[in-house]
Amino acid sequence: MKKLFFLLTILSFLYSCKKENSQNDTNQFYEKAYTFLEKKNEDSAYVYFDKAKEVFLKNENKIKEGKCLIQMAIISTNKGDYYNGQSLSTRAIKNFDENDKNQFSDIYSNYINLGISSDNLRDYKNAIKFSKLALKFAVDESSKLIALNNLSRIYKENKQYTQAIKIYKNIISRSKTQNNQIYPTALTNLTTSKWLSDPSYSPEPELLKALKIRENENDLWGQNSSHSHLSNYFMNKNSEKALFHANKMYEISKKIKSPDDQLEALQKIITLDPHSYKKFFNRYTTLADSLQTERNNSKNQFALIKFDTEQIKKQNAQNKNHILTQYIAIGILIVVLVVLTLIIMWYKKRQKGLQQEKEIEVKNTQLKMSKKVHDVVANGLYHMMIDVQNNPEMDKTKILNDIEKMYEESRDISHENIAEKDFALRFINMITSYSSDEQKVLPLGYKENIWESISYNTQLELYYTLREILVNMKKHSQAKLASVRFEKDNNNLKIKYTDNGIGINNLDQQKGTGIHNTENRIESVGGDITFEKNPTGGLIVQITIPIQSKYV
Repeated sequence: MKKLFFLLTILSFLYSCKKENSQNDTNQFYEKAYTFLEKKNEDSAYVYFDKAKEVFLKNENKIKEGKCLIQMAIISTNKGDYYNGQSLSTRAIKNFDENDKNQFSDIYSNYINLGISSDNLRDYKNAIKFSKLALKFAVDESSKLIALNNLSRIYKENKQYTQAIKIYKNIISRSKTQNNQIYPTALTNLTTSKWLSDPSYSPEPELLKALKIRENENDLWGQNSSHSHLSNYFMNKNSEKALFHANKMYEISKKIKSPDDQLEALQKIITLDPHSYKKFFNRYTTLADSLQTERNNSKNQFALIKFDTEQIKKQNAQNKNHILTQYIAIGILIVVLVVLTLIIMWYKKRQKGLQQEKEIEVKNTQLKMSKKVHDVVANGLYHMMIDVQNNPEMDKTKILNDIEKMYEESRDISHENIAEKDFALRFINMITSYSSDEQKVLPLGYKENIWESISYNTQLELYYTLREILVNMKKHSQAKLASVRFEKDNNNLKIKYTDNGIGINNLDQQKGTGIHNTENRIESVGGDITFEKNPTGGLIVQITIPIQSKYV
């Protein structure tokens, strides 16, 4: 479930607060930004808040500049750009006086946003700290309940269930009626926290009670949340009920136009209903790609706005002759220093290279041979094991043929020996052999003629790269579904691998030998390979091979 529910409250709260002095300001950008915000056009609102911020900065109106920064921060967080949201909120802190009660509402909203963005970045320590600070500056009971709910949710996500339960009980006791949004939200989270801390506890009655209140109030967002929690509870207890609530969640998430919740619901349905997994898996991958593209576009747009603003500032500064002179002098000095540094570095590297040239040549030969042994023998054996495991009825003749082929490949390890004539068939057979009842691997868009205009050396490198990825999927990912999509145009061959496994939390720290081998392979044929987190869980690997490259 997305964690941005209370950001909508903050946006409307800030809008009501902003009008108190707006008539005394002549900043038309500021008013226009709120007009777009009222119409839920957040992208345009962001642009005009940025323009208004520069006017307030020039006029030394720190409070209004800070208000613009907060609104831009909240919009960024709401768009999934949590780092930018966190950065803008951090900049806004210095614009307000925490001893001035008239500024408490803005300070409160800023800390709420910092708590939510930190939570989404899994920085629970700071998320708790900022949520407690927001509670300190809450101006009324409703604001306090929002801050308390966010704080308890963070404790729950960080598996600190005792603290979460204590706060949820406090929220429920402070709720004035049972027919509002706060009470069923707190009741749902309290019950879920109890269940997570004690698996023998049954949350069903209380979850259904919260769902009933939300249905009476026609609270679709709340109903969406209730069905998600109910499906999670029944996931390993009653697959029929779990599937029922997952389908309900999917239908409601489409009504409220929440792509994140649609993805969550589809993932549940795919897991619970294997008979129709292909239909829902295609919907899942299409929606995931679309959502990722949309978020990347938003991030790029905000980055361009920031870039344009900085360029304008730089241009204005350069119009002053004395600053321009300083820039030129500094630039010349930097160029001279860089050139001298490069010359010195080149000379030292050259001298060292001459001394170690033979040693490096020996090491490279060893690495190359080790790499070929890994590809032909180790991964070949593992591939054969998986093939036998997934096809227990395989006859001995095929097994012996496979062993003979691997023998031929390893007989002269300095020469690659996968026959060109049956490469296309062996390639697709290699991929599908990793599919089993527990792990589905779907090749999408694959045709035998896709290898036209691709050199045989490149074909081999792609074969070993894909096999390395699938071996790691089988050994480590815990994925239930994986797909390998092939696309080709006049310029590039593109291969996209996607799974819904545990993914890699920190790509830079967790890159092992296997990942580095695949990167080296693709680079050796002039291609590009990227590893990234699947926004809905799991891993995405994208490979691009330029067809017109001199390497192909």
